[in-house]
Parts: sequence; structure tokens; C-alpha cells
Amino acid sequence: MKTFILCGGFGTRLDYEGKVKAKPMVKIGNKPILMHIIENFCRFGIYEFIFCLGYKSDTIINYFLKTNKKKISKISKTKNCISFKYKDKKLSFAGNLCFTGIKTGTGGRILQAYKMLKLNEDIMMTYGDGLSDVDLNKLIKFHYKNKSEVTLTAVRPKQRFGVLKISNNRIKYFDNSKEKSDVYINGGFFVISKNAIKIIKDKKIYWEKEPLSFFLKRKKLYAYKHEGFWKSLDTLKDKNDFNEMVKRKKFPWKT
Repeated sequence: MKTFILCGGFGTRLDYEGKVKAKPMVKIGNKPILMHIIENFCRFGIYEFIFCLGYKSDTIINYFLKTNKKKISKISKTKNCISFKYKDKKLSFAGNLCFTGIKTGTGGRILQAYKMLKLNEDIMMTYGDGLSDVDLNKLIKFHYKNKSEVTLTAVRPKQRFGVLKISNNRIKYFDNSKEKSDVYINGGFFVISKNAIKIIKDKKIYWEKEPLSFFLKRKKLYAYKHEGFWKSLDTLKDKNDFNEMVKRKKFPWKT
């Protein structure tokens, strides 16, 4: 199953780095977070990726075709899309670098790349800034078992700040442990049927809005609950947290 990775957003909360490179190119340890994502998918036997590019697309294209030139072969080009094979001693996969526009919505990026590659099949999708130890094979099986049109991975994030309970302006309870929340959020690992792609009408559409609402109303949107590790790269603090894990040689996103 092909995996679409959304790589076109603006890294506005990453300070200087978000202005000079695409967010998936921010390094975690000695390589971009995008490579950590790819490695995780490959561990589950998923080896074909579509990179939906937008803001600072040149930094991703250059990373593969220039920085890693010796590892790249079988390059072919069509309008707005470059296909290649990547291979080194530890990793091998097929990639498609598809430029989907600067201000395109997340749903629009999926639609644009899907059309460029003339696809007619179910896909996986994730964002280029999140790492998790979710079992992708179990996610896929869950999707088909439930005859779902769209399945998202639901995760419990840790609280970023201490939790207060207040009564009559007095603090009744204070917890600064930053344990996991009691609510689920969208963890960003999807299985999407080919029928669901048809709901994306134009490039301005955001996947998280109209398409998900459409299938929610029709009871065809399912959540695969993941209780393990999940973290996204949103801020400079997140980057530092990730790099601290690497420094301590802890990789909780590796399965």
C-alpha cells in the first residue's frame, strides 16, 4: 500500500529553522524527521512513498537528489513530480516527489498527488512531522475488518502543562506530572479508501474538515486506538525533546 506523507506546511512555530527548510527536514539526531518516518513504515513492509510538497519543497528535493545522490537511482520526471529509487545498506524504498502547491489544503495535497500519479487504489497517509510506535499492519487490518472508508489513529497526548482544578477562585487540585490526557486526538496515521479521495473536491480542501466530517456523519470514520508512544514536531521544545531522546539512545517510536 502506498503512503502519502504531507510535507507542504509552514513550520511557523519552529523559529529560524522553520523559515529556511520544510519542517520534515528538521533533524532529529543526525537525520531529518522525514527519514525516521520512512524507516518506521519500511519496518512494516511498506516501501512506496508519495511526498506531497509545498513550502520549501526544494529542501526536500535537494536532500534526496543532491545530498543523497549516490543512493538514488531510476529517476523519472513528469510535470511537478519526480520518481526515484533510494537504496543504501540498511534502507530501500521508492519515492515520488510531487509538488502540490504552496497554499494548498491538506486534502488538496492528497488529491493533487493522487491525480498526478493516476492512482485508483486505497492509500495510507501521515504527516511529515509525527513519530509513533503504532503497529501499521494492525491499523490496516482494523480498517478492512470494520469496512471503514477512513481510519485514523487516535492517540492520548501528554499534557503540556500542569492541570489545575479551580473552585471559587481557589485551587482545589494541582497536578504537574504531565501524564497522558483522558481524551483522544488525531494521531495522523490514516488508512484511506479510494472512494474517500473522491470527496476531496478541490485543492483548497483541508482533509481534517469536510472529508472527515462527511464520513463521520455516514458512520464510516473509524478510530484505531493507540496507547503507545506518539509525538509531533510542532515547536522548538518538541525538537529539543526528540533530540534529548536520541542523545540518551532512546527511540520510543521504533517498534
